[in-house]
Amino acid sequence: MTILTKKCYNMSMKKNLFLLILLSCLFVSCSKSGAVHSVNETSLFKLDYGNFEDELNLFDLAKTGNIRTYMTMRDGFFYIANGEAKKILELNSYGDLLSLYYNDEVLKDVAFAGKNSINSTKKAIAYPFNTLGALAVDSRKYIYAVDTLPTERQERDVSARLLLSSVVLRFDSSGKFIDYLGQQGPGGTPFPYVKNIYTTHENELVVVCTTNDGLVAYWFGNDGFLLFTVPVSKNSVPKVQREDMNDAPAYISIENIVPDQNSRKLYVKVDYYMTTLDPALKVQSGIEYYTTLLCPLNVETGLYDTPLEIPGYEYSVTENITKEVYNLPFDFLGVTESGWLFFIVPNEEGFIVQMVQPDGQRIVKRSLSVDHSKILYYTLSLSNTGIISGLFVKNENAEAVWWRTDSLLASFINQ
Repeated sequence: MTILTKKCYNMSMKKNLFLLILLSCLFVSCSKSGAVHSVNETSLFKLDYGNFEDELNLFDLAKTGNIRTYMTMRDGFFYIANGEAKKILELNSYGDLLSLYYNDEVLKDVAFAGKNSINSTKKAIAYPFNTLGALAVDSRKYIYAVDTLPTERQERDVSARLLLSSVVLRFDSSGKFIDYLGQQGPGGTPFPYVKNIYTTHENELVVVCTTNDGLVAYWFGNDGFLLFTVPVSKNSVPKVQREDMNDAPAYISIENIVPDQNSRKLYVKVDYYMTTLDPALKVQSGIEYYTTLLCPLNVETGLYDTPLEIPGYEYSVTENITKEVYNLPFDFLGVTESGWLFFIVPNEEGFIVQMVQPDGQRIVKRSLSVDHSKILYYTLSLSNTGIISGLFVKNENAEAVWWRTDSLLASFINQ
């Protein structure tokens, strides 16, 4: 499972820089390079705002800072970590609440609390959540949720200049709390900031953390014990040079790491930027996006396979009689069990999703129509089968939708 979350550009608070640059250009006058067919959106259910068990508490939207609500989908069931309310909701595709994991100091009146049984249609599990983050679900219906430890239990890595404050909570399919995972496994040292978590086909967990040197992936077996620790820094990824710039090296940005579903391999997405020269003055005038490489990393050997070049998002901007063509990197959304690689970028009409076969032989682009002006915040998720799901926070309620990109990919496989 993969989760991507963003605050939208119509909010008066800290915005995603990439989205700002893209949309500011598009509002001038934009014509996309080539028509892209769209995928129909299916609206599934809506959630009201409030303090009841089947509602979302998102009243902190009026404040600055990060929104702590995330969603993932597995086998048609939706899991929402509502950090503002310190609870996790499990719902079916109709929006019916099936299970509730909640902090009973925050949510004190749960109608079905204490009624968990084999015959019960709903489960209510109390747990003292602190600050919830990303979550993932494996094929056993085990739930993994990032949480922040209380201040007194946090640690500091002085040499790496890191605050170690995050753990991953584990709940089994019955809702029973198993334990929490740290860097070494059950009960281990807390993680630095967790960017995302993933589960594989073998029910192994991968935790991707941000450090001052880059990213680091912790790969755990299905029993929760650590198998591999894989640091990825700018010094370790493949380098790119530009011949027409006298072999000048590129500036490197490690955007994301996502595990393969079927093998112990990490896909490291690296964006490369080059300096630009003023043609008249012959001096450096700025930095522009150059290319993206997806670098497969074998975690057992520590060696990279041949990188795959990922096309950027190309768009044109016309002002008066001048037309400029720009290229921007996609965000890496995730990879499916069938091996398709998903990339996504917001645009004026919604999103462009780019689906790439592992060998790069086939690249499919589709548009997802979304009215950004009505959305305050969103979180996107890619399922292991290739369904893109979204939770869109609007003024009146929150809406869960999906796009059946899995059916689209199946049609290509059957060709």
